[in-house]
Amino acid sequence: MTQQATDKQALTETPADSISPAQVADYLASHPDFFNQHAWLLEKLYVPHQRGTTVSLVERQTSLLRERNQLLHGHLSELIEIARHNDVQFDKTKRMVLSLLEAQTLDDVAIAIEESLCQDFYGDDARLILFSDTPFDVNSLRILSKADCSIVQPLIEISLPSCGQLSEAMNRFLFQENAARIQSAAVVPLVKGETLGLLAIGSFDPDYFQSSQGTLFLSYVGEVLSRILMHILYQPRI
Repeated sequence: MTQQATDKQALTETPADSISPAQVADYLASHPDFFNQHAWLLEKLYVPHQRGTTVSLVERQTSLLRERNQLLHGHLSELIEIARHNDVQFDKTKRMVLSLLEAQTLDDVAIAIEESLCQDFYGDDARLILFSDTPFDVNSLRILSKADCSIVQPLIEISLPSCGQLSEAMNRFLFQENAARIQSAAVVPLVKGETLGLLAIGSFDPDYFQSSQGTLFLSYVGEVLSRILMHILYQPRI
């Protein structure tokens, strides 16, 4: 532990009301080099240096430095909080990707996505739709031809994640029986050479997904999911 940290700990452990101002004054008078050895205390002190209504340049500079120090402390706290948030997001994303890598069937993929997005990432509904004219034996996702998905064609064509409030018709198509409760949504086209389908994530909160929010995480989810789906869809069948 540094001397500065030791000094700070000693000060915080000493009750402030057990020392009188006179004692402090006497101590400083007998130790004129005190602030040379404890320079960090100068950042905390307010020492007016004023004649009449005029503030000295020294006092003004000290005030500015103190304000700048507080501002830097605030920025540092924000950066630390962002780093902690990113660590949590990384752990959640890693769990989702590992679950997807373990998926053997399309139903496994749909279940892994729903559990991750609705539990770890606090979505209220997650739906996976795949485009195919060939029927598949599935229970946890929908297999539709592209012709049957014309209502969401604008979301498919942009090939990028979309966030915000959807039309009533799109909500009904994507979220079916839960459509009336979905107030905002994110829709991710799943593209790997061709458009394989759509991932739709819904929220009961109208502000949870907004058109102005970043879509980096959603794009990453779409890329991972598209590759895993492509592998399952085109693996040899016995």
